[in-house]
Amino acid sequence: MKLQEIILTAAVITSALISGLFFAYTFSVNLGLHKLDDKGYLLAMQHINREILNPVFYCCFMGAPLLLIASSVMYFDLSSPKFYLIAAACASYIIGVFVITAAKNVPLNNQLDRFNITAATSETIHRMRVLIEKPWVFWNNMRTLFSFLTLVCLIVSLIFFKSKD
Repeated sequence: MKLQEIILTAAVITSALISGLFFAYTFSVNLGLHKLDDKGYLLAMQHINREILNPVFYCCFMGAPLLLIASSVMYFDLSSPKFYLIAAACASYIIGVFVITAAKNVPLNNQLDRFNITAATSETIHRMRVLIEKPWVFWNNMRTLFSFLTLVCLIVSLIFFKSKD
């Protein structure tokens, strides 16, 4: 197995893990959290947002774009559909997952993290939930879509376009 195939395989695996994480949030976690009362919702989100910041998550979340960039460079060939699929996967992840996370979800997470639930009134807690929940869910759904598109591009590149020897 060539180095470029190993790098692409690692890009597929890390992208798939992140896509699965966002998929699980979209189709189960967010639905369950939505059923909680305001205080329970905010507490749960604070705990989840703190716990997700761990080495395994960082390796996958940060590793995927680095591996996708490396794969795009290693498979660079303007006459190759495989290259364009890998490049599209790279753009999809960087713009639709990485940038959205940094620009939209992380600021909401940080705002929620600074919120002192124990000192807040029920009205303030409700306002914070209204401020956080819908935008966070919307942007997570966008990350889910883009991470899925990333994965589709990578899988199609592997199945339909074999590497040249």
